[in-house]
This record gives sequence, structure tokens and C-alpha cells, in this order.
Amino acid sequence: MTGPAKTPRELVMPPVVYRVPGMENIHVRPNLKYTNADDANLLMDLYTPIGGAISPVVLCIHGAAGPQYKPKDWGIFQSWGRLLGASGLAAAIFTHRLGYPKPMLAEAADDVHQAVEYIRAHAASWNVDPDRIALMAWSGGGPLLTAAMRDKPSFIRCLVAFYAYLDIQHSQTHQEHESPETLKTFSPISCLETDASTMAPFFVARAGQDAIPGMIDSIDRFVAEAFTANAPVTLMNHPEGEHGFDNQNDDERSREIIREAIAFLRKNLTETQSA
Repeated sequence: MTGPAKTPRELVMPPVVYRVPGMENIHVRPNLKYTNADDANLLMDLYTPIGGAISPVVLCIHGAAGPQYKPKDWGIFQSWGRLLGASGLAAAIFTHRLGYPKPMLAEAADDVHQAVEYIRAHAASWNVDPDRIALMAWSGGGPLLTAAMRDKPSFIRCLVAFYAYLDIQHSQTHQEHESPETLKTFSPISCLETDASTMAPFFVARAGQDAIPGMIDSIDRFVAEAFTANAPVTLMNHPEGEHGFDNQNDDERSREIIREAIAFLRKNLTETQSA
């Protein structure tokens, strides 16, 4: 028997269920205006470790909401920022224009591009490395990983997707608002059609009890194609995890997946890139 449906606040405000020492001892630069787009909500908070070392950066891409809801201020993302900062990684938590039910994919993709450019332009003053960046997406934010997968910029060292759409070509919600061409362009699975072995390492976290329509099928199609293409994909599944398990399912499997995702980020952002 399932309990009553959770309110939006109960879904987004709890912190992640995994903690490490030092999460409160993080430097936060709040409300950075990373884009000239005409929306006062499009702001970024930068979480950085305290110390002298230059830090790699994880750009955290929230799911579909609408900028008026200010996702960067949600408890889940604020705690992810502190968690990554305490793990030796800078975290850029920003609000972008991905919406619901109309996804605004092109606008959100431009926001991601502007956020990356803003980070790289200010890296020296922030003591972060402009050439060691990861993109980490949740839920509806998965399609916003596609530009990095296609263009393969050398400064994007790895990608992470937590219970995220990786193929929206079969999503009814997306089909109602976008053309077939746009759906393909913004489906990470379509990026496997080229030489997938050269794409950045990709960590996929799957929620086995995900109730978002089409989400599990989307992930499963991507993973099957990625393995067939011999792409550098790491999959971790939470059999009992719900959508949002990183702050909703306080159990050891959730903590294991979060811990392994951070290890994946640290490995790919700190190791020397081969020539």
C-alpha cells in the first residue's frame, strides 16, 4: 500500500541522504548572473572548497520546473552543492529555463551553454579549473547533455545522469510540444550514432520504481544502445528507488549510488587526460 502523494515541497526541499564531513564549511558565491537572458531568476550559486587548491567544476542541471520556481534554491540542490564541495569539487547550481509541460529545450540548452561559458570566463578569479568540467543532470535535464555529447569539447571530462530522460523521442509530453527533429536532437541516445567510444565517460543512475511516464524505458533504451556501441557508460540501478531517490529514499543503496557517482566525478575530473 502506498502512502499519500507527496507535495512538491516534500519532493524538492529535503537534502540528499548522503553526507560527508565538511559540508557546512564551504564557500558559497550566491546569485551570480550568468546570462543576459531577460529573466531575473536565471542565477547561479557557486559552491567551492575552502583551501588553496584549484578545483574542477560540476555544473548541476535540474529537471523540468520553470525558472519561477528557482530550483537552485531547493534543498536537494543546495545539499548537492555542499556535498560536492566537501568532496573537493566545485559545484555550480543554477536555475535555467527548462519548463513543464512545455519543455523550452532550446532556451534551456542556451542557458547551459551560457553557464559553461560564464564558469570558464571567471575560473581564474574563483580558483576553479576551466578545463575540468562535468555536467550532471537530473530528471528532465537529461536532454541538455546532448550538446556536450555531440561537440565533445575537451574541457567536458564526464557526464552524470540521475533518473534522467535519455531518449525523449517516445515521450508523449515532449511530443506534444516539440518536432520530431528537435526530439532527436535533444535525445542523448541519438549521440550514440557516431563513434560512441570517444564520448566522455557517462555515469547513469536508474530508479527501479520510477513512476515518471517513459522514464525507465528511456534509460533502458539508452543503456542498451550504449553497451552495443561499446560506449564508456557506467550504470547503477536502485531496484527500490523512486524518482528522486537521492533525497527521498534514505537507504544504503541510495547512499552507495551517490558515493559512487562522486567517486566517478573525482576520478574523471582529477586524472590526467591522455593525449
